[in-house]
Amino acid sequence: MKTLYLIRHAKSSWDFPDLPDYERPLGKRGERNAPEMGRRLKSRLIYPDILVSSPAVRARETSLKISREISFPEQEIVFEADIYGAGVTTLLKTIEAFPDTSSSAFLVGHNPGITSLAEYLTGNYIGNIPTCGLACIELEIDSWSMTGRGLGKLGFFDYPKKDFKG
Repeated sequence: MKTLYLIRHAKSSWDFPDLPDYERPLGKRGERNAPEMGRRLKSRLIYPDILVSSPAVRARETSLKISREISFPEQEIVFEADIYGAGVTTLLKTIEAFPDTSSSAFLVGHNPGITSLAEYLTGNYIGNIPTCGLACIELEIDSWSMTGRGLGKLGFFDYPKKDFKG
C-alpha cells in the first residue's frame, strides 16, 4: 500500500503585479495556512518518506513551512521543475518515479493539475482543492509505477477553512 498526499500550495501574494507567476511568494494568509496544515498533519501523525514539490516560490515556501512543522528535513525536499504548471500526465510520471522504498509521499503543486490528479486517481469529483488544501489518497499498489486511474481511495480531504477536530 502507498499513500499519496496531494497538496496545493498556500495562498500567494498579488502585491507585486510585475513579478512573473513563478516568482510569486506566499501572501499573509498563505504564511498562516501552511504551518497550520503542517500542524494538522502532525496531529494525525502523518510524516512522509518523500516530499516532492514544484520549485515555484509559493510552492517552495509552502513545502518548507509544512516540513518545519512535521520535522521533515528541509534538505531532503525534492524540487521537481516539471511539476510547475503540470497536468495529470506529467504529475503521474513524477509519482511513478518515486522510490518504492517510500510508502508515503507528499506532492506539492498547483491547480488545476493537483485537483485533476486527485479526481483521476480516485474517481471522486472534488471540484477544487483550495489553496493549501490536501487530499490523502490511499493506493492499493506495491510500486509507485503502478499508479493509475481509479486505483486510489480518498482517505481524507482537508483545507484551511475546514473545521478541524484533530
